[in-house]
Amino acid sequence: MNRKKLLSRALLLSIITIGYNIAESIISVSFGVTDDTLALLGFGVDSFVEVISGIGILHLVIRLQRANDESPDRFERQALRITGFAFYLLAAGLVIGSAINAYLGTKPDTTIVGIIISSVSILTMWFLMRAKLKVGKQLGSNAIIADANCTRTCFYLSFLLLASSLLFELSGIRWIDIIGSLGIAWFAFSEGREAFEKARNVSHSCSCGCH
Repeated sequence: MNRKKLLSRALLLSIITIGYNIAESIISVSFGVTDDTLALLGFGVDSFVEVISGIGILHLVIRLQRANDESPDRFERQALRITGFAFYLLAAGLVIGSAINAYLGTKPDTTIVGIIISSVSILTMWFLMRAKLKVGKQLGSNAIIADANCTRTCFYLSFLLLASSLLFELSGIRWIDIIGSLGIAWFAFSEGREAFEKARNVSHSCSCGCH
């Protein structure tokens, strides 16, 4: 497959990633609020922040279609900074929310939606991860390979949500949702730190907590 077709495929994968994360964030945040599940709410906000990161990758692919230069431009570095700041805010919010829920004794009404969303996300992220990695290797693009690694982090995060949602639904123990929320907070903090490091280093790599 020639470079033009590979970049067109990379562009399509970026658009799919952004569209899926928007839908996932809206559904997750809505049900996270109505069902009082902080883990699902945090997962939804994380998906929304991933949209910002995805826009940076989309911008990069469009640039690659015009010139073979992977060096981040001003727009992409700014997207990394905004992404990092948003992830830090999410991590702080989840820690505070977990402390409040622990104090008030709040627990989810149900985590069925979390089970469904995380299961769909696992399948979707697995597909996107493999497709991006294949295209990135064929293009010899470190940036697209790094984006595939970001998707792998989202894949792991989906397993965390699935585990906490399943365990709560089976046991009804409220602490499980709190532990799941803190796990997502740890992921968000790692993602934020990675985004700021890449913005400072002015090099393309995963801005989602992978190394």
